[in-house]
Amino acid sequence: MTIHRRPVYFNPAARSWSAEPFQSAELVENFHRKLKGYQKSPLVSLDGVAKEIGVGAVNVKVETKRLGLPAIEILGTSWAVFRAVTHQLGLPLESDIEEVKLRLSERPIALFAATQGSHGRAVARMGAILAVPVEIYVPAGLSAEAIALIKGEGATVIEAKGDYTAAIVEAQAASQLNKGILVQDVASDGHEDIPQWIVEGYSTMMREIDDQLSGQQIDLVVCPVGVGSLAQAAVTHCKKAGRPSAFMTVEPDTAGCLWKGLTRGEPAIEATSATIMEGLQCGTLSNAAWPPLKSGTTASLTISDYEAHLASLELQSFGIASGPCGAAALAALRRLDESDKARLGLNQNSVIVLLCTESTISYTIPKDVATDDVVSLTQTLVQIDSSNPDLGSTGGPGETAIAQYITAWLQHRDIESHWIEPTPTRPSVVGIVRGSGGGKSLMFNGHIDTVTLLGYDGDPLSAEIANGNIYGRGTADMKSGLAAAMVALASAKGLKLKGDVILAAVADEEAESIGTEHVLQAGWRADAAIVAEPTEMAIINSHKGLALFEVDIYGLAAHGSRPDLGIDAICKAGYFLVELDRHAQELQNRYGQRGKPDVGAPNIHASIIKGGEEVSSYPAQCTISIERRTIAGETAITVRAELLSILEKLAVTVSNFKFDLRSIFARSPYSIARDHAFVNLVVEQATKSTGMAPPVRGETYWTDMALLSDVGIPGVIWGPKGYGLHSKTEWVEIESVRQLAEAFVAIEADFCK
Repeated sequence: MTIHRRPVYFNPAARSWSAEPFQSAELVENFHRKLKGYQKSPLVSLDGVAKEIGVGAVNVKVETKRLGLPAIEILGTSWAVFRAVTHQLGLPLESDIEEVKLRLSERPIALFAATQGSHGRAVARMGAILAVPVEIYVPAGLSAEAIALIKGEGATVIEAKGDYTAAIVEAQAASQLNKGILVQDVASDGHEDIPQWIVEGYSTMMREIDDQLSGQQIDLVVCPVGVGSLAQAAVTHCKKAGRPSAFMTVEPDTAGCLWKGLTRGEPAIEATSATIMEGLQCGTLSNAAWPPLKSGTTASLTISDYEAHLASLELQSFGIASGPCGAAALAALRRLDESDKARLGLNQNSVIVLLCTESTISYTIPKDVATDDVVSLTQTLVQIDSSNPDLGSTGGPGETAIAQYITAWLQHRDIESHWIEPTPTRPSVVGIVRGSGGGKSLMFNGHIDTVTLLGYDGDPLSAEIANGNIYGRGTADMKSGLAAAMVALASAKGLKLKGDVILAAVADEEAESIGTEHVLQAGWRADAAIVAEPTEMAIINSHKGLALFEVDIYGLAAHGSRPDLGIDAICKAGYFLVELDRHAQELQNRYGQRGKPDVGAPNIHASIIKGGEEVSSYPAQCTISIERRTIAGETAITVRAELLSILEKLAVTVSNFKFDLRSIFARSPYSIARDHAFVNLVVEQATKSTGMAPPVRGETYWTDMALLSDVGIPGVIWGPKGYGLHSKTEWVEIESVRQLAEAFVAIEADFCK
């Protein structure tokens, strides 16, 4: 359990607030009772849980099967559709279903909706009951399983060209074009009635609870919140005049729009990220739901996917087939400590009702986000396959899963997070703990991708601990350094700093470093940075850059028997390769005579040669790929000039020597003075953490620090003792990871004070 967790929101004024009851509640219940298959959903007593919590009773209203569907949505949707249809047909609300069907057979009215799952299936079911056509719009990429379930109700499913918002827009346009009825639970201009009727539809469940408890007083109702329709119905019922019930809401950590709105005092529109509680993944609350929830919510909290998963397993052990959304209320109750329970007025006689809204679903078991221990966090990060999709003979899955985990970890601690994904499927995440103002800002930069898992000896995702090390792909490069940065960011919450502390968890460093580029393009800057690559605890203040080129050497294609017609491009390329080898040696000699710079002499080599089509022909072209490692003062332009000089001399001295030279890619070298104030600060804190002064040196490789420097951010590369980078066995020394995390906290405390 983290000490930095997002707190529970409390509203003492909610105790005295009362709501106007639904005037149509009895009519709604009578309507539901007439539907085929209607029966009260169970209210199950969890005696063991009540004893553990220290209350009189914990009851679960089980909505895992309602009118033949595995979720509660059909209650609200059925009433809203019925009201909308009878209104359009000019029929009274007391009309019989068969009477309405008869009128619809004479005057068909199509239903339209957008959905991510249960809502669309409920609309489709009502369309089947009323024998009217239904079109359901779903966001791009919705699972085939979810689409099949909607189609199974007889609806036509249309995949939108974008996300859920795009699906709503398309559904609305289709309903207007076809003069149908749009059935959405989110109010918008011209679409206020149906969302309110959906809310009214849920009142049947609340009336059932009253009946099942035989008038027994409810002290606390715990309700999950998505768009807010169910919560609005529940708080309205609980807060009728004369009812002293407390009302608590629960949302996913990654979709806490109500919690954030309540803490700010105004409705919040939030970017959400993935959660197994898909039915609760809403970034905005219904306009109609906000006023009663703002006034009537006694407490509001958020939970992690892992907590929802554990709660669903617990309910299943009691014979309740609940999914993560359905188990959210139990997870919320489990989260309360003694102080929270006291503020809610709970005691040994209290009666609690949990609303379980959904049956079991299939999902990937989530990772726990509760740990602040840098070793445990490193293990979790390593267990997530984030191998780069552009590397290896079979590309990896990329960074999406690990970016989702990092976002969830940050949101669990109420740390501001930003999802940066200009290149689809290649996300980076920025987390920031903002200071009070007037202080310097510090960025921790770490890449979230790894090289390929192919060729690893053993399980690359094991994160096994042995002999004081953690083993697995990415342990050293660089998920341990990333974990240390995450722990430092969370610790900044309690330091009361003036300056900001920023985490840039970036994609694609192992290939082209587009992640750090994207973060910088999005405008993120800091006064200094630490790139937590594995450096064996040495502080790296300079490193080489790189420049990539391709040279095309041209010949003339001809039959292998006709040397009089052909020119051999590969043989011509040999002249260039000889000169390139001489140039490589000259670079070594040049800087050897002067005294090599800290990063070593610049170097160049031919990486790939491609040429020829078949053995029996003279090759028309030979392409040579070249990598040049640069030092301070060199650029891709100066390197190109050197290569061009070699090629132009060959064009004069070698007959029929023709070429093209292309610059493909370049990265700057990096350097910061050894006596720079930030370098001195890192050395000071590293010495305190490790007990010895670290070496400060240059390195031959390249890192994202150069990109940060290009936009004016100074810094160092400093990370743990790790070995086997990119090889068949990789590991990191645990003690160095702990020392690194400790020093990171000390550095931010000093630099950002």
